[in-house]
Amino acid sequence: MKHIRVGITHGDINGIGYEVIMKALNDPRVTEGKTIIVYGSPKAAAFHRKAIELQNFSFNLIKSAQEANPKRPNIIDCCDAEVKVEPGVSTIDAGKAAFQALKAAVTDLKNNAIDVVVTAPINKKNINEAGFEFPGHTEFFASQFNAPQHVMVLMNDVMKVGVVAGHIPVSEIASFITKDRILQKLELLNSSMISDFGIRKPRIAVLGLNPHAGDDGLLGNEEQSIIIPAIQEARNKGIMALGPYAADGFFGSGEFAKFDVILGMYHDQALAPFKALAFDNAVNVTFGLPIVRVSPGHGTAYNLVGQNQASELSMIQAIFTACDIFEARTEYSNLTANQLK
Repeated sequence: MKHIRVGITHGDINGIGYEVIMKALNDPRVTEGKTIIVYGSPKAAAFHRKAIELQNFSFNLIKSAQEANPKRPNIIDCCDAEVKVEPGVSTIDAGKAAFQALKAAVTDLKNNAIDVVVTAPINKKNINEAGFEFPGHTEFFASQFNAPQHVMVLMNDVMKVGVVAGHIPVSEIASFITKDRILQKLELLNSSMISDFGIRKPRIAVLGLNPHAGDDGLLGNEEQSIIIPAIQEARNKGIMALGPYAADGFFGSGEFAKFDVILGMYHDQALAPFKALAFDNAVNVTFGLPIVRVSPGHGTAYNLVGQNQASELSMIQAIFTACDIFEARTEYSNLTANQLK
């Protein structure tokens, strides 16, 4: 089997991105069977390697993905030569360097020079100051690959959680939640669980919007007027969607363990309990893209930079997850093609 070509964008150079990337790639079990290409800055990488005193590790500097050495971690210099690392500080230079790496990786994805991409954490404020006009990675990749219907999913070995309303202000959530949007997300979750994870009939839990899932209309009517009709229509289409469940009891009682994937109504409703239960090994996957994009489930963690305290477990899991999805999707595509013959 050929090596899977894994592109990794370095994220914010003043955060823990390089530390978790290098620690992860320093484990030969992580790089086995893969060709690793980091899109970033050799200068920034050297700075962080020295800061955490990582011994016996180095990148192979290349000019293009085609030059990558499958036996060594490779790095492509995407950034301005004078880029400056300021540990733990948000700077426009860091935002610019993060954006340059993303653009280079997207170009190679479109040209089939890499198979999957893993994105290290960015700082949304400084990358937007550098011209990045998206709330986050999810929306950027959806725009680049013409995927208007997509869903952000956080996952680990215990559960997978997606949301209807992602990176939007809390004040806009109730008006954003519609029957059509819920149904679109359910269809995406269902198809992605089949193609990317090999689950023939995914069980999907749907959370309510209001406390206690509205208490039969006493605490809000969105469950009766929007969420339940969306669930019913999904079931009419053969999707095993169940709910709506009150979010607090659903997570607190362990009910989540009975489902393959969970659809929450908004970001913190679903992701706060998820991260409380599974932070170090959580990864973020964008469902609905024609390419595979995964990232660690944590942020830039400025407070940990240079102290050799950042855990690489989430980065390791992101790399493995990206490769697993790529292989599952390839197998599903081949199976579907054979059935059509």
